[in-house]
Order: sequence, then structure tokens, then C-alpha cells
Amino acid sequence: MKITITKDESDFDITAAWRIIAQILEKPNSVIGLSTGQTTINMHAIVSQIHEKYPFAVDQLTLFNVDELTNLPREYAGSCYTMIKNQIAGPLGIPEENFIMPPTMSDDFEAEAKLFEERLAERGGADLQMLGLGTNGHIGINQPGTPFESETWVSPMDPDFEARVRRETNVSADHELGGLTRGIKNIMHTRKLILIVKGEHKAEMVEKAILGPVTIDIPASVVQLHPNCEVLLDAAAASRIKDKIS
Repeated sequence: MKITITKDESDFDITAAWRIIAQILEKPNSVIGLSTGQTTINMHAIVSQIHEKYPFAVDQLTLFNVDELTNLPREYAGSCYTMIKNQIAGPLGIPEENFIMPPTMSDDFEAEAKLFEERLAERGGADLQMLGLGTNGHIGINQPGTPFESETWVSPMDPDFEARVRRETNVSADHELGGLTRGIKNIMHTRKLILIVKGEHKAEMVEKAILGPVTIDIPASVVQLHPNCEVLLDAAAASRIKDKIS
């Protein structure tokens, strides 16, 4: 496991953006998994800006997101489809057929999960996954306690995130919400993982996830077992480990 610590948040965003671009340049027909949230907004913007200024081929590129919210309109600004579409897929000009995402609404999410994986497999499987780290250690929407052998499924959201989504959408407490997420087994089958984390508020979880025991109580700890994984951190996120990894 390679650990890269950038000097600050700005350097982190640029470095992460170039990891995505490097994958595209190395393999133009790459299948790249993204993540949404505050960690990734700037890096997606930088990829889009560099592509606009120095165009590189994306006509064979496939993008997807590691997860998607369920039982909410796709038009919701917080849906993963909308965020990735607005932040990077749209600016790069990725056609809809090369933007692989499960629906947010369905009568059969189990079938949608299987179809999602089948569509990725048809394109050769995921080459790169930019993987965020939740404050409770989740990856995708795989919450603590999720078995490492889990395959793509609909998981509960973490309580804080769910509460925020309910406030933003005004959905009632009896309206079931969740997230269709690639399972931990599926994530681990990706050829290259980059765990991307910034901010001091995640420093404690970074320490637990990459220096602590591998346990389902911290799903992100499983990346320690991946044969081709980089942990990319800004200085704040690395504050609790920088003196322990020299």
C-alpha cells in the first residue's frame, strides 16, 4: 500500500485530478469509478478544466460512481448521477451510454444491482476507483459491519447523512432511503484503488483504517489487503499518521 501525503488541500486536489487524467492517458478506454462529496468536487473541476484547455481523448472512456441514492428523484441535486454529470461527465462530454449508473427509483433494486455490475463487466471491469472515506469508516455506502464478501446491494445510509438528505428533500420519516453501492468484494476487484481523504476531521479514521486491524467494523480497512492501492491524503488528514509511517 502506497501512502502519498500532499502539502495542503490545493495540492491534494491537483494530485488527485492528475491520477484520473493519468489513467485516461495510459488507457483511453478505461473504466473509472468516481465518488461524490466534498472531497471530490475540486478534483473533478480540475480534470474538467485541464481537459478544456488541453483536450485529451475521452470518446472510449467509461465513467461510473461507486454508489447511488435510492428512492429519490434522479434530478435531486444530491443524487450521485446529478453530481457526477454536472461536475465531470458533462464537462468532458461523456455520452450517456458511457456513463454507467443505476437508477435512483426502481421496483427491483436487486435486479438493478446485478445489471449495474453486468454493464461494468461487459466493458472489462473497473480499472480505477477513486474511493472516499466516510467519517465512520464506510466505503461506498457500505456501513460498519458490512461483510467483506458483500456484493453490490442496497445499504442503509449513515444516520447523519440520511438526516441531511431528508432535510434537503423534505421526505417523510416513513419513506425508506438507502444507497445502491458496489459491495466491498466488487470494490476490491478493481484493478487499482486510490483512497482519497482530506481534512483534519478524518485524521482519526485514516489512522484506524490504514494502520489499525483489518475489520468489518471499519470497512475502509480492507484496502490494506488490495494489491494495488494508494492512499492519497492532504496534510490535515495525515496528521495522526505522518510520524508513524517513516
